[in-house]
Amino acid sequence: MIELSELIRDLRKELTDALTDGVGEVLRFELGPVELEATVALDRDASAGGKVRFMVVEANAGGKIAQTQTQRIKLTLQPKLVDPDGMARTAWIAGDEADRER
Repeated sequence: MIELSELIRDLRKELTDALTDGVGEVLRFELGPVELEATVALDRDASAGGKVRFMVVEANAGGKIAQTQTQRIKLTLQPKLVDPDGMARTAWIAGDEADRER
């Protein structure tokens, strides 16, 4: 299992790579809402002041999570590019299809 924050961080990197690959391309795509759906389990740190983490459950985790309550969550993210002056603008992406990309 990985933390939900790590999944979102990896998604951000993939989108940034696609954005970089698109520089100078004739055909580019406006990046619209990104929907992310995952099965998560709550992990509570038992120590004092411990935090709650959302752990993404892999489809092949099998019996490993049999005793854990899981929930499906769906996030809709609206990516924006932010200039150094703080102005947000639309992202445009391009690039080759990645492995397992739909």
